[in-house]
Amino acid sequence: MNTFKELGIAEGYIKGLAELGIQIPTDIQAKTIPMLLGKTTDFVGQAQTGTGKTAAFGLPLLASVDPTYPKIQGVVLAPTRELAKQVQKQLFKFTKYTEQIFSEVVCGGDKIDRQIEALKRPTQILVATPGRLMDLIRRKAVDLSHVKTLVLDEADEMLKLGFRDDIDSIMTMTRGSRHIWLFSATMPLGIKKMIHKHLAADAPVLKIDKKNIVNPNIRNEYIRCKEGEKLERIVGFLKARGEQRGLIFCRTRADTIAFGEALEPYGFSNVVLHGDLMQTERDKVMRMFKKGRARILITTDVAARGIDVEGLSFVIHHQLPEKNEYYTHRSGRTARAGKTGISLALITHHEEKQLVRLERELGITFREIA
Repeated sequence: MNTFKELGIAEGYIKGLAELGIQIPTDIQAKTIPMLLGKTTDFVGQAQTGTGKTAAFGLPLLASVDPTYPKIQGVVLAPTRELAKQVQKQLFKFTKYTEQIFSEVVCGGDKIDRQIEALKRPTQILVATPGRLMDLIRRKAVDLSHVKTLVLDEADEMLKLGFRDDIDSIMTMTRGSRHIWLFSATMPLGIKKMIHKHLAADAPVLKIDKKNIVNPNIRNEYIRCKEGEKLERIVGFLKARGEQRGLIFCRTRADTIAFGEALEPYGFSNVVLHGDLMQTERDKVMRMFKKGRARILITTDVAARGIDVEGLSFVIHHQLPEKNEYYTHRSGRTARAGKTGISLALITHHEEKQLVRLERELGITFREIA
């Protein structure tokens, strides 16, 4: 198995990775880093959330930056505010023991005037949501003329959220000396058209097998029960976990609110996160959870994108997700930085076939518990 040193990663980055508990490259890191490190090439990577994409593109991106040149040399586009902030945070942590590289994050929901002021400082990597980046470009607050690398993270999600025109504009205005690294979990027609229009015809394509994407440190378990028994079974599980913290996933906004209210009488402190919350409310919820003022975060799949909270011991699926890749994203909130965790699904009779499908397509095995 490759080590980061064998992949060509500099010692300072390796030390920063080790401090984050990242010592052995994931499949996508082992295959992507040699393709991108020190090379000016377009690239397409098809991989789910939770495979280690940020380090796969982040380490070569950091290595491509000239620390002595104070202009924006790399741009990372992400679909959501939470994911953009998570990526920038990771890049910052990777460089703890290296020559300083300045990165900024700009996204909707934060005051644009503060972002404009921040961008007056030296910035070498800019992480952004497409809409906010276009706003800053229109205000002439961002100079992309020195960009060498443009990374599209979760490109299919950006198209789903309506950023097609913004992404097209950004790729067109940076055309020239830059190359594009595009990462997407799926390859719908819109992504294929984007690749054909903006990337080199000989751009290497890497597809990570779905059977290699689930963290092996996660124990996948399930409980058979009727719909009306789910609350009781989850309460029993939480009592058995002592003070351990985790997430509970529901499919809809209404489900998250209802389950949060149902859990209150049992004395479990919880907060609820869903897509209809204002950004200030979302920030307040996440601050409370990250600071440990709430033991449980109840959320939907869309609202949870980009959540990165240390020390979560478990993830509970009140209902299984609609898409298999969401299971990977959900369960990946636990067992981070080399730790172990539990992913527990509450299964009714009509969900048993979906459980079998998850096992087959993701290459995992669920263990039934009483």
